[in-house]
Amino acid sequence: IASTTSMAQGKWAAARSADDFSAFAPVLREVLALKREEGQALAAGGDVYDAMLADYEPGTNASELDHMFGALRPGLVALRGEILEKPPVKSLQGFFDEAVQLQIASELAQCFGYDLNCGRIDKAVHPFSSGSGQDVRITTRTDPSDPFNCFYSTIHEVGHGCYEQNVAPDYRLTAIGQGASMGVHESQSRIYENQLGRSRAFTEFLFGKMRAGFGDFGIDTADEFYKAVNSVCNGFIRTEADEVQYNLHVLLRFDLERAMIADDLQVQDLESAWNDRFAADFGYDVPRASQGCLQDVHWSVGLFGYFPTYSLGNVYAGCLFSRMTALNLELDDQLRVGDLSKATAWLKESLQRHGALNLPRETIAQACGTLPSEAPLLAYLQDKFSDIYDLSL
Repeated sequence: IASTTSMAQGKWAAARSADDFSAFAPVLREVLALKREEGQALAAGGDVYDAMLADYEPGTNASELDHMFGALRPGLVALRGEILEKPPVKSLQGFFDEAVQLQIASELAQCFGYDLNCGRIDKAVHPFSSGSGQDVRITTRTDPSDPFNCFYSTIHEVGHGCYEQNVAPDYRLTAIGQGASMGVHESQSRIYENQLGRSRAFTEFLFGKMRAGFGDFGIDTADEFYKAVNSVCNGFIRTEADEVQYNLHVLLRFDLERAMIADDLQVQDLESAWNDRFAADFGYDVPRASQGCLQDVHWSVGLFGYFPTYSLGNVYAGCLFSRMTALNLELDDQLRVGDLSKATAWLKESLQRHGALNLPRETIAQACGTLPSEAPLLAYLQDKFSDIYDLSL
C-alpha cells in the first residue's frame, strides 16, 4: 500500500494537471483493490467500510452515517436552491496588504485562545495544524484580494491547535493525549471558524478591525460585512465551499467511496457517477476533472473512510453550539467585542481537556448532554441563512 500510494499520488497530480481521469484510473484501481483487501482483513467478516471508518472515527459505522447524512442532504439541497434564487450580496473590493492580514490573523488567533508561548503561526501554501501539548504549530495563507482566506483559515487551524494545547497535561505523551478522532477534531475547527467566527456578533468586531487595518474596502456597514463573510455562490471545489454547500460536497464523496469499496461502483465509472451526483445536488455540470473527481488527493493516498469525518465535524459542531448558546445567553454580547474567553473555556472544560479518553460519540454526548444528531446543524443553517437572504423557509 505504501509503495502503490506513493506512486499514485504523483500520477494523480499529473492527471489533475492534465484534466485526464483516464490517466489516473488504473492506479486508483490498484489502490482500491489493496485498501479493500486491507479492510477485509481488519473487518474479520464484518463490514469492510466500517473497518476503514474505524481508523478515523472509532465507534462509528456507515449505516449510522447513511441515516444521518440522508436526513441532512434534502434540507441542504433545498436551502441552497432558495438562496441562489436571491440576488448576490456585496463583496469586498480592493487590495489587502498581506503583512496587515498576518497581523490581524495573529490577533484573531489570540482572541480564540491560541497560546503563542507553546504555538506558532507561519505562512504556507496550504493551511495546516500539527503537534500537541507544548509544541503546536499552524500555518495560514494570504491572498491580496481575499483577506477572508487568511482570517478564516487561521481561525479554523486555531480550533485544531487549541484542542491539542488544551488536552489535560496529565495525558501528554500517552495514548489519550490527543484529539478523540478526526471528526471531533474537525468539530473544534468548525465551531471556531463558523458558528463563532462567522457569527453576526463576531463579524461586527472583525469589521472594525478590518476598517482600521485596510480603510475603505467597499463595505459600508457591519450588516453588509456579515453577509459578505457568509456569501453563498456556485462553485466546484470542496475546500472553497461555504457553510451551506460544504457538506453536499462531502456527502457526495462518502456515497461514492462507499460504493467503490462495496464493488457497486467501478473505477472506470467514477467520473460519470461523480458528475451525475454533482448535477443532481448543485444544479449544474462539472466542466473538467480537476474541478470534479480529481480535485482531492485523498483517494490517491488510500484515505477511504476519511471524507465523512469532515461532515461529522460539522454535525458535532452544530450540537456543541446549540448547547453552548443554551448555557451562555450573553454569548453575542461577548463576541461583539471580540471576547471569546467564555466560549472557548466551555469547549476546553467540556470537551478538549478530555483528549481521547472516550470514543467520539461519547465525547460529544458528554459535552452536549445528548447523542450527536444532524438536527441542530440543519436548524442553525436554516435560521442563519434565511435571515441573511430573507428566505421564507
